[in-house]
Amino acid sequence: MNQELEIRQHNALTNARYEYTELQLDLFFFIISKLRKDEKDTIYQLDIRELSSLTGKRYNGAYLHKATADMGSRMLEVEDAKEYRQIWMFQQIRYIKGEGIIEFDLTKYVLPYLFQLKNNFTSYELAAALRLTSKYAKRIYQICSQWKDLGETKKYDLQDFKKMLGLLDEKGNEKMERISQLREKVLDVAVKQINEHTELNVSYTLEKRGKTFKNITFTVKPQALAETIPFDLEPGAVSPAGLAPHQVENARRLLTQLSITTPELVATILASAAHVAACNKFAHDLKTGKHAKAHSLSGLLLTILGLKKPANGPLFDAATKK
Repeated sequence: MNQELEIRQHNALTNARYEYTELQLDLFFFIISKLRKDEKDTIYQLDIRELSSLTGKRYNGAYLHKATADMGSRMLEVEDAKEYRQIWMFQQIRYIKGEGIIEFDLTKYVLPYLFQLKNNFTSYELAAALRLTSKYAKRIYQICSQWKDLGETKKYDLQDFKKMLGLLDEKGNEKMERISQLREKVLDVAVKQINEHTELNVSYTLEKRGKTFKNITFTVKPQALAETIPFDLEPGAVSPAGLAPHQVENARRLLTQLSITTPELVATILASAAHVAACNKFAHDLKTGKHAKAHSLSGLLLTILGLKKPANGPLFDAATKK
């Protein structure tokens, strides 16, 4: 069965207080996606080329080294009615030279939050989480996913919510002191990205008590990413991880429509879950007239995918070439 690859994690981990960068969160999601409920091993190997295929990005070794070094030193703060815990996820992280493999050795203390889930877990889609580019959007997507069956999150104390996102430390130092900053740089960006790139449609409400904002609540509704028509892939074709065959075929049809037919370029685009998702969104935007004034639709799509440099420089990391 070809479905979006679903990640499951304990709600305590969803609501834990920690701050990871966009890359660190992608690695975190990627690790969790590899876990299987019947396995209790602490060592997991990740092929960075597989992550590259999913995100459409190329990863520099030194950049990865720094990201994982910081992940190893940062703790997760987990709290419930009984206790407050400080947990470190990894015993060690090992790079296997020449193979593009990163080996993560999890600590025994984080294992209950990854395996002993019962009915107390959050589920979300790997491909959707990787499509988000804001680290705050990634965290808020996790939080909203916890409440998607109820249609609305609980009422979060705003200060606690900021701590969860790493915006407020234990000494009371805030990264964004004004509510306007929180709206503009965190909440509005997160809502826009989640609504455009995931299966959820979310909005938020800030509640005042007197003159001060005290609480935040998110409404959470399901949505379709884009209009898609089921088609079979060509015989022998394989969808990238996290995608159904019809999503890849819809992307292929768009490329043909825009006369993007160079075999190597088509293969590069269709091998990346992020590229396929972007193509489906582009097709949806075409139907709604969003790109009606574009001088070159094929050039615009390739620029969005990072496969063609815009006049003012690259939008983001270049896609991995096969």
